[in-house]
Amino acid sequence: MQVELRFASEFPARVSGGLVSFEPGARTVWHTHPLGQTLFVTRGLGLVQRWGGSVQEMRPGDVVWIPAGVKHWHGASHASAMSHLAIAEQLDGKTVDWLEPVADAVPAQVAAPGAIDALTAKQQAIAAVAAFAAMSDMPRLNAALNQGLDAGLSIGEAKEILVQLYAYVGFPKSLNALGELLKVTQGRQQRGIHDAAGREPVRPIPVGEELLAVGALNQARIAGGAVKNAVTDFAPLINQYLQAHLFGAIFERDNLDWASRELATVGALAATPGVEAQLRSHLRASLRVGLTAAQLRQLTQVLAERVDPAAAGRAEAALNQALAAATGG
Repeated sequence: MQVELRFASEFPARVSGGLVSFEPGARTVWHTHPLGQTLFVTRGLGLVQRWGGSVQEMRPGDVVWIPAGVKHWHGASHASAMSHLAIAEQLDGKTVDWLEPVADAVPAQVAAPGAIDALTAKQQAIAAVAAFAAMSDMPRLNAALNQGLDAGLSIGEAKEILVQLYAYVGFPKSLNALGELLKVTQGRQQRGIHDAAGREPVRPIPVGEELLAVGALNQARIAGGAVKNAVTDFAPLINQYLQAHLFGAIFERDNLDWASRELATVGALAATPGVEAQLRSHLRASLRVGLTAAQLRQLTQVLAERVDPAAAGRAEAALNQALAAATGG
């Protein structure tokens, strides 16, 4: 395995990236990243496996997101060398924790090509939960929360999703949805169901001017560049609130990965008529944080089948526009 550092940032930025090349059959040991990692496959056929999951193929053009703290390995298939760009952030000066070697017998079961582009049951539930919260449909939110918890969503992750929604659908809907989550968790406890509590954020949340600076950096990463337009020029305070509250205080919390946060945002915005511009923006952001076009297509199907055809229609139209803009079409 050969690593070539391609870029590194200076404080307050913490991101760095390198090109990692593997000979056929070479792989990393098991490891975790305190703030997650994004892999961009540039050549060859690769393999990636999360702890407890199946081995999945990676092909050129694939973008693979590894959430914070998730134990995994990646490397080349036995038939082909492989290279990928690896991007990660530092926490207390460290980007990775190396663990034990992978067993010599790599599991023979490899997910079918394209499986990496499928949303998990947990990811599907995140979008549905956010949509029903935005719609204030408490009976269906109750059912979606139960489905999400059954699919592996922790109580902490569910809280995080519903708290985040205050920035998109307002405090009243966020508070009502959190009240419904409380009812759901109490009911499940009474039925003897023990859901994972989830974890608190590891990364310290900055305050004051540092929070604003970190929020501006996060906003630029998600938006694809610094946000400056006629509205932010007219009312600069709104962008300060976005940077400090949303992209700072919320998105800096590392107990929910950005891909999950964008799935929740897209679900909520799709369920809200009249915010198509913001929906398009967050679909483009979803591609930047590691979700694929195929996964977002599947998201529109989830909305159509489980939520609301009108919401699915808005999401599909916005996705078509977002993909056309991304490809120059």
